[in-house]
Amino acid sequence: MDLATFIGIIAGFTLVVTAIQMGGSIRSFIDIPSVMITIGGSVCATFINFRLDDIKNVLRVTKIAFTRRPSELTATIMQIISLAELARREGLLALDNNLDKVKDDFLRHGLQLVVDGVDAAVIREILEADLDAIEERHKMGRKLFDQMALFAPAFGMIGTLIGLIQMLRNINDPSTIGPGMAVALVTTFYGAILAYLVFIPLSGKLGVRASEEAFEKQILIEGILAIQSGDNPRIVEEKLRAFLPPATRAKVAYKKGSQATATATAGGAAEAGAAAENESAGVNT
Repeated sequence: MDLATFIGIIAGFTLVVTAIQMGGSIRSFIDIPSVMITIGGSVCATFINFRLDDIKNVLRVTKIAFTRRPSELTATIMQIISLAELARREGLLALDNNLDKVKDDFLRHGLQLVVDGVDAAVIREILEADLDAIEERHKMGRKLFDQMALFAPAFGMIGTLIGLIQMLRNINDPSTIGPGMAVALVTTFYGAILAYLVFIPLSGKLGVRASEEAFEKQILIEGILAIQSGDNPRIVEEKLRAFLPPATRAKVAYKKGSQATATATAGGAAEAGAAAENESAGVNT
């Protein structure tokens, strides 16, 4: 669970509601027709703008903004170094017996290409195509929230116009102008709150998550190609450590002859992954 997302949204709404109550009653800001126009209109416009399959995929991607995946980058790098030692000692085909112990699907796919004897340039091309597809899925999620951030204030303004029209119909009764104007402005309030407290921040969070994942996948690509080229495990370590912030580099240490090849792949990855979880936020710094 990503507490920052929950804390931000809950605290934001709490502060707004508290400020309203300090100046009057919250009841004056509750209007069902305004909710129908602002939220309902934004959702309907989103369905018009995107395909149903895109919306379904985005709903799955959105959970990334509310969950925190423990970073196993350090453990994965240790695993790559161990596999590099295995490949250098016994040959690339020796990796085939260890593929089922590799948890990361992207890494497993790349290693399978290495075992199959695919050229390095082709491996990079295939893996970068996979990475592009992942980034496109994240972009679709961001695009949906960006569009909803545009729709919400627009439908808030539409609701305001509807309220003003209804108010002007009763212009002969001055006592209805004040309450009518207040109701008309509520829809604009709803649209602004949704756009700037929900949709735009969620789009930004998905962007952060996408950048983190793309960065990790780039590291995996370099590690896979290093194994394919038969680099010394010490060289592989130095190549991959260069991607990490200084505070995390100390966790990556190659020990020649260690039995970390595939046995540490499952248990060691989980142990080192837990240690690296607190470093995940600093990977991109």
